[in-house]
Amino acid sequence: MKLSLFMVTAAATLLTGCKTVSSTYDSWFGSAPKQKPAELVQFKAQATLRIVWQAGVGAAGRGAFYPAVVGNTVYATGASGQIAGFTANSGASQVRFDAATPLSGGVGAGVGLILAGTAKGEVLAFEPSGKPVWKIQLTGEVLSPPVGADGVVVVRTGDGRIYGLNAADGKQRWVYQRALPSLALRSYAGIVAYRGAVFAGFPGGRLVAISLETGNVGWEAVVALPKGATELERVTDVTSYPVVDGTQVCAVAFQGRVACFDLIRGETLWARDASSIAGMGLDARNAYITDDRSAVQALDRSRGASAWKQDKLNGRWVSAPLAMGRYVIVGDFQGYVHVLSREDGAFVARIATDGSAIQVPPVALDLSTFLVQTRNGGVFAISVQ
Repeated sequence: MKLSLFMVTAAATLLTGCKTVSSTYDSWFGSAPKQKPAELVQFKAQATLRIVWQAGVGAAGRGAFYPAVVGNTVYATGASGQIAGFTANSGASQVRFDAATPLSGGVGAGVGLILAGTAKGEVLAFEPSGKPVWKIQLTGEVLSPPVGADGVVVVRTGDGRIYGLNAADGKQRWVYQRALPSLALRSYAGIVAYRGAVFAGFPGGRLVAISLETGNVGWEAVVALPKGATELERVTDVTSYPVVDGTQVCAVAFQGRVACFDLIRGETLWARDASSIAGMGLDARNAYITDDRSAVQALDRSRGASAWKQDKLNGRWVSAPLAMGRYVIVGDFQGYVHVLSREDGAFVARIATDGSAIQVPPVALDLSTFLVQTRNGGVFAISVQ
């Protein structure tokens, strides 16, 4: 499989010794479409979408900004560094403060802290009120939100490192470093902390489980192996978040495979060919992926067999899916939210937001309400009935 044209229009750049091809967010959302997007299809709505509340936090610039949900509070930010907190069920403003520096990646949370990072490699920790707690300088740009759990703040940097920092003062407790291949996609993939472990995907198609306490490697698994004759053809990177549920952790690679592994031992449970930059979602029945043509696919999570495929969104640069009850929810580059049936992938509802791209996956607020953040900084809580 060859890299799509839009992935190689930007020249490769040198970054900490590793050449990188511009990420999907820079290429997909930074300019006009290189691939003609599919027209929106008409359908008979089987569900009702309603915007419960909306707010603004400032545009994302060239980055991808993730919101965070802590209890009944939603935190979000844009590139300018204004961090805002809203009541999840009403949108009422709880707090708004200035990080005093441009931010990247969005907002993280945990261990009683609100966390953020910068393209200069700074990590900032605040109390929920906005009072600064600590600030620390790391070695590479922070392109995804830091995560806090069990007294540790975990931060991923663009030079292949994952840091474990002391939540109280930001001092380094451990660092995991991995050599990057000669060519990699510049991605905004973060880490997942779950049950005392940190899970992260890497260029070269690897998934690693690290001890949250010590930074020691618990296991390393192969999502996909590089193939092809050229450097570009051999780019096989995990550019999205792993997904974790109960006894499994799953990940998908660009130009590679989607695979699920035993959470404790890292043994492969199943794998099948796939290619995705946007990422995947998971529920008790299926694994859902948005492939690199923006088709949404459902795979049986016990063995990887295909359940359905919705390809009427091709070229619309669709986000990773959120599985919510009877529905699978994605956003697209024009700010539309699409709701698909979990049973067969058919369209059941659609709603517009502010016309700008929904780059990161929707986030569940409760059993029937989810959140999306747009490139222009719109934050929308939407209910589905």
